[in-house]
Amino acid sequence: MPRIIPNLWFDTQGKEAAEFYCSVFPRSRITRVTHYGEAGPRAAGTVLTVDFELDGERFTAINGGPEFTFDEAVSLLIECEDQAEVDYFWAALTADGGQEGPCGWLKDKYGLSWQVVPRGMDELLDDPDPARRDRGMRAMLAMGKLDLAAILAAADARD
Repeated sequence: MPRIIPNLWFDTQGKEAAEFYCSVFPRSRITRVTHYGEAGPRAAGTVLTVDFELDGERFTAINGGPEFTFDEAVSLLIECEDQAEVDYFWAALTADGGQEGPCGWLKDKYGLSWQVVPRGMDELLDDPDPARRDRGMRAMLAMGKLDLAAILAAADARD
């Protein structure tokens, strides 16, 4: 089977972004950096691509130019073990110009969208009790950073 590797398009910040992401996620590393040659279209010697791993998952950052930017149509989801992990990733990815959004969504300082979700959300959103599921959904929709304990408390509350 071929391997699917997300390719993230940057103007010129691919290496900087890869270094940032590797500093945020454990067991992460840059594995290769390539450079533009004399054929261009950018100045010879400038960074072309950066291959990196985030907790064992491969990514490529390409410095392709300003023509394309990130939007919410594609995002990365972080399924966290507990609230402490949610808090850590939320703080790290919103630092230095990142933007908080609704329902666990955020944009990092490079404009890449992430959803930071505590483990257990899928089960709640698929709960066979529609009233419990809806109470949990309403609580989640009112939040920025997700708080699983508060969502579960709302889901278990009786109207």
